[in-house]
Amino acid sequence: MAVSHTPMNLTRAAHVGISVSDLDVSIRFYTALTGREPVAQGTMDSEPFGHAQGLPDAKLRYATINIDGLGIDLIQFQDPVGERTNGKANRPGSMHLCFKVDDFDATYQRMRDAGYGFLGDGYTFIAGEVTPDAALGTKVAYFNDPDGTNLEIIQPEGEFAR
Repeated sequence: MAVSHTPMNLTRAAHVGISVSDLDVSIRFYTALTGREPVAQGTMDSEPFGHAQGLPDAKLRYATINIDGLGIDLIQFQDPVGERTNGKANRPGSMHLCFKVDDFDATYQRMRDAGYGFLGDGYTFIAGEVTPDAALGTKVAYFNDPDGTNLEIIQPEGEFAR
């Protein structure tokens, strides 16, 4: 499919949708992670909505948790049930959701103490590993939700902090 390079000016995000295998487990996880309760929960059974997503049908349960400036839609497809992606960060089509924090070290330690399993150690961008130097000093760490969705915490520095 050829796509025009004419700017469409889509510059504001409304929400991110995350397919989950067990909505109740995911609600508990994201509520604990964000400190926010769902603002909406419900069900949907709609063949036309399924078609809009390239599916034959869409029978699902959902919940929306709002964080500052973004909604997180948790969606459990009951029909058709999809296969788990096991999304690794280096697989084309995988994505991650990043949470901005003010005190990386305190948040990282608090999350570790609470049992969040990070995929590796926290990392600080240093000179010689990233170019240009716009991200120097930025701190990041990655972890997964119960279904393996890649998540990140970040304390941006330099131009990234804007």
